[in-house]
Amino acid sequence: MKKRFKKKSSQSNFAKLSVFQNQKYKFKKKCPLSGKGAPKIDYKNIKLLKKYTSENGKILPSRITSVSLKKQRELSLSIKRARNLALI
Repeated sequence: MKKRFKKKSSQSNFAKLSVFQNQKYKFKKKCPLSGKGAPKIDYKNIKLLKKYTSENGKILPSRITSVSLKKQRELSLSIKRARNLALI
């Protein structure tokens, strides 16, 4: 009796996936600065502000940090104030 083997596909499952392919299940993380128990954005809270700045001191964009638009504006304003007062 002959054994039959399945023909292996030339591409693996990993190669079939594309970065630019439309994903079926998209989800967005909730804003870490809004909701219950969220820290208040203030220019004096340097520990919080350093989380949202890069090593070079640039403000990280909201698409990376998943911060809402309203909170991103407050955050950027407080970072700029802290820079102006030489706290950062």
